[in-house]
Amino acid sequence: MLPFSRRAEHHMRMPATHQSYPRRWTAYDVRALMEASPTHWPRYEAIDGELIVTPAPRLAHQEMLEVLRDVLKPYVARHGLGRVLGAPADLELETDSIVQPDLFVVPASLSRAREWTDVTTLLLAIEVLSPSSRRHDRETKRRFFQRVLIPEYWTVDLERRVVERWRPNADVPEVLDTTLVWRPETVAHVLEIDLIALFATIER
Repeated sequence: MLPFSRRAEHHMRMPATHQSYPRRWTAYDVRALMEASPTHWPRYEAIDGELIVTPAPRLAHQEMLEVLRDVLKPYVARHGLGRVLGAPADLELETDSIVQPDLFVVPASLSRAREWTDVTTLLLAIEVLSPSSRRHDRETKRRFFQRVLIPEYWTVDLERRVVERWRPNADVPEVLDTTLVWRPETVAHVLEIDLIALFATIER
């Protein structure tokens, strides 16, 4: 019998039939896949027992993450909001679910966290959409982040040049194409992001 990591890789190569995959992927299963992977890609996540596998992103995707990180970090630091981090990560915000947002803000209340398991909530989660991740980012992950009450979840659409902002109780997102204003509850001063200028920095 193959050890778990080999069995998992074997399952990944087989056709996606009813018998090819475990009925429900757990945090333990996903961590085993992550440990067996020689690199950070593909990215493995599990939500509600579903395994989400994301291949390495395009260059434009990574460029956008760098620009967003540069925009967010000074504001977060200046107002003592916490830390701006990104994937690869190992966030178990809900029992037996593992998520790795492209970019996220760990709140100051968790500033002493030293292990991913110490991070129990986020102030903000961001995903830059890719063709391979679009459905999961806009549906599966969006519902998850709403359910665990992450105050804001942004999906950044490089093709449409818009940001969709979701809040926990929203039925539809705010679709922003000119300016994104972020104001966490504890802060008097807003962060205003010029989206036209932001997207202009990224070549299609």
